[in-house]
Amino acid sequence: MSSTSTSTRSFRVGYLTAIDTPGDGYMAGLLVTNRFGRPVEFQCTSPVRPTRPQQLLYGDTLLPFLLGELMGLALIERLGTKPDLLVTDNEAILELRNHIDVPMACVAPPDTDLATDTAPPLGRVKIGQRVLSVHSSHDSDAAALHHGATQLCETTDLQEPLQRVRLALKETMDNQDTPPRGTRS
Repeated sequence: MSSTSTSTRSFRVGYLTAIDTPGDGYMAGLLVTNRFGRPVEFQCTSPVRPTRPQQLLYGDTLLPFLLGELMGLALIERLGTKPDLLVTDNEAILELRNHIDVPMACVAPPDTDLATDTAPPLGRVKIGQRVLSVHSSHDSDAAALHHGATQLCETTDLQEPLQRVRLALKETMDNQDTPPRGTRS
């Protein structure tokens, strides 16, 4: 967690996700919000396309390396406002947790059945309308999730800000493809 106590300022949540780009590449974005879901800061990467040799050499470890360790870490390091909790919807991005000291969790898919009255299994916590799971090597993050659950409204949908990040990434990518005004293509 950040050095500033969450009792003296608003609890902040970071939402980190990635989209596919043309040519088998990826672009990642990180939105930090206050506890009410209002934007505090947004950062995104340029599109990154792994080479064929990288794909062959990294194999199944390519996406966790690329999305988590490389792109996610770069975004976290650029932030001026550190989150108290980092949420993603991509399991590969959870690799980032091995490189940062911010508690992190992955939102269960939107079609996950939350209608049961039973408590989520160990390493999973219900916050608002979603169930989150922590990295298998960081079970202690569940305590931070329980704290986060007390800071956020019980109707909070942690998937919705991730959708906003994806839309912002698509908009950014579309604007990069648009020629400047006054020029001819």
